[in-house]
Amino acid sequence: MRTATSLRTLGRADRDDVLALCAQAPVVNVMVAERVELVGSEPVRLGGELWGMFEQGELTSACWSGANLIPVGPCSDAALDAFASRAKRSGVPYSSMFGEAEHVLGLWSRLQAAGWRARDVRACQPLFATDRVPDVAPDPLVGRAGPDDLLTVLPASVAMFTEEVGYSPMAADGGLSYRRRVAELLRQGRMFVRRDGDGVVFKADLGSVSSSVAQVHGVWVDPRYRGQGIAAPAMAAVVAAALRSDARTVSLYVNDYNHRALAVYSKVGFTQVGTFATVLF
Repeated sequence: MRTATSLRTLGRADRDDVLALCAQAPVVNVMVAERVELVGSEPVRLGGELWGMFEQGELTSACWSGANLIPVGPCSDAALDAFASRAKRSGVPYSSMFGEAEHVLGLWSRLQAAGWRARDVRACQPLFATDRVPDVAPDPLVGRAGPDDLLTVLPASVAMFTEEVGYSPMAADGGLSYRRRVAELLRQGRMFVRRDGDGVVFKADLGSVSSSVAQVHGVWVDPRYRGQGIAAPAMAAVVAAALRSDARTVSLYVNDYNHRALAVYSKVGFTQVGTFATVLF
């Protein structure tokens, strides 16, 4: 017997169902969970859309469509087909697609067959999490930066983004959007730095924070300081502070070829709980 399925844009009444779906894999779905917890699931407040796949009237998977595409939940072939069709019709200039590797790569294969092209496909990004204070002694010089630190931390943030993504975030709109994003992280107290003189030699952001998970983004060490052993104590300080004040679990994901970072995260106490993939457009 065929299962009745349908796809629609989610709205205000779907908030609890979306959060229940995210809660099935809270580390994987932290970005979408954070947004829905903050503003609900209405497109006008989300700054994007959530497409929901229903089977027999029950929400079984979803896909965030904003600046990025993010599949959520156990996505069946029918769901991936529907999300791909909707993305092709959306006309949105997505900057990336990321999330659980199986779903991202399944969605990407459908979009690629339709003629979409990517700058880069990072098919294997181990997803790590920890709920324990690290055994590594935290670096006492690492602390939260604040709004007054914008001019100090911005060069480090730009260097991190450029190194990771392959182009400068200051190229588009003169860097206004990226500067606003960094300023917002500082306002929220979600950027950690270690300074040396007037500059920043280590930084890490809590890029997404839901009610249960804080996901670390944008980890960067000044190239002049790499190989000197500052990364593990610095990350230990970030994890300890986040567990104390932000969430019960701290997570991050990293490219599988970044062996130095993998060693640091293992030393700090992270364990792999899944695999992400990212497609950069």
